[in-house]
Amino acid sequence: MKLFNTLTRKLEEFKPIKPGHVSFYQCGPTVYWVQHIGNLRAMTCADLIRRSFSYLGYGVTMVRNYTDVGHLVSDQDEGEDKMEKGAKREGVPPREIADKYIGIFEQDTRDLNILEPSFKPRATEYITQMIEMVSELIEKKHAYVTEYAVYFDILTFPRYNELNHQKIDFNQKGLGKGTADDPAKKHFADFSIWFFKKGAHKNALQTWPSPWGEGFPGWHIECSAMSKSLLGNTIDVHMGGVEHVSVHHTNEIAQSEAANGVKFVNYWLHNEHLNVDDAKMAKSQGTGFTLSQIKEKGFGAMDLRYFFLQAHYRSKQNFTWEALSAAKEGYRRLKEQMVTLNKHAVIPSHFVIPALRIGGGIQSKTTSFKEQFSHFISTDFQIPQALALVWDVLKSDVNNTSKLEIILDFDKVLGLKLDEVHEDVIPQEIIDLAEKRKLSKSVKDFKTSDELRRQIEEKGYTVEDVKDGFHLKLKSL
Repeated sequence: MKLFNTLTRKLEEFKPIKPGHVSFYQCGPTVYWVQHIGNLRAMTCADLIRRSFSYLGYGVTMVRNYTDVGHLVSDQDEGEDKMEKGAKREGVPPREIADKYIGIFEQDTRDLNILEPSFKPRATEYITQMIEMVSELIEKKHAYVTEYAVYFDILTFPRYNELNHQKIDFNQKGLGKGTADDPAKKHFADFSIWFFKKGAHKNALQTWPSPWGEGFPGWHIECSAMSKSLLGNTIDVHMGGVEHVSVHHTNEIAQSEAANGVKFVNYWLHNEHLNVDDAKMAKSQGTGFTLSQIKEKGFGAMDLRYFFLQAHYRSKQNFTWEALSAAKEGYRRLKEQMVTLNKHAVIPSHFVIPALRIGGGIQSKTTSFKEQFSHFISTDFQIPQALALVWDVLKSDVNNTSKLEIILDFDKVLGLKLDEVHEDVIPQEIIDLAEKRKLSKSVKDFKTSDELRRQIEEKGYTVEDVKDGFHLKLKSL
């Protein structure tokens, strides 16, 4: 199995710490607002990767956190806490904001058939562990205390830019926006691991006592503490969006390795962004679409999942309503094919896809398809190719029973709920054509009737006249 490691910028052979098991941490949402479909794509990408590991025989312990304190609007050390911003917007405490938007997020992930992680820690539940890590960093001279915060001293960690490949000397002080830097910072790139309830944060709504003063954790320390608590000092896989490479994940590595004295993560995976009409998704531009808005337009959550499957996790994907419509049509066609297979296949109560056969010899087509599928998902998770293989199976001369077995097996990774497709759902467009044909026949306009039959058949259906009207069904494969 090979993964593209952001740390080395190379495709590497996957070697888990514990044979047959994967420790997997994904940076979850900051729960101050409804997550847009770009964030949901990130969750779906991680779900596909987690499912791929499981399909290939690995046990997976997955952690996806909730950030409910300490994430400033700038993603760095300036600006307002996002949870406080949400609390002020709605006039309720931050805890209620977190509960509300975690609930919406979890419903969205259920609708998208995203598997539940093994653990779903909230940052506010791990304050003690964060304080312990900050104390460790201070003791080891990797952090220092000023009047306003505790900072990580980046110059004590020579490999600080190993992940983001930046040259720190080329960075310029004063770029960006937000409140003025703490004048007591030793280096402009030092980052806060604990903020005090002073200065810009004197009215902070969520604070805790600490050995250095009342305050709250910096965003970056949270993932380090939760990951260590739930998965150990070194983990196999850490995943997040590409926007986390330059700051958040760079800081996680520095503080984790400085505190724990060992390598933090063996394989860093990063998903690319979802654009809208070839531009950055932005709430301010009205393009930060939510799953609820997608549904209001007549699309289902699984239509969106099918759309997500069509791009590799490391590739940017462009969202348009036309592209989503095409995905909806593709998913509809796939479900209809599954309906036909269910009608014509003979499936025992428990079926098992033949195991891979290593070495020479003639392999069955069923085994060959599974080999191809396993190759795609074990080579940096090539999900679009895996989805295309489903259609190759449908077009093949394999018998219907085997087709059904193969596709249901593949759906353990794709997660399209194909095992729940049992009944015909004839599109309204086809029904309308059949109704028009019925009317044409009633007035003996057989030319129009024949033309409408042809249109129905071109769209993949057959129409049969019966006593009380007509019967529509999908053409046989």
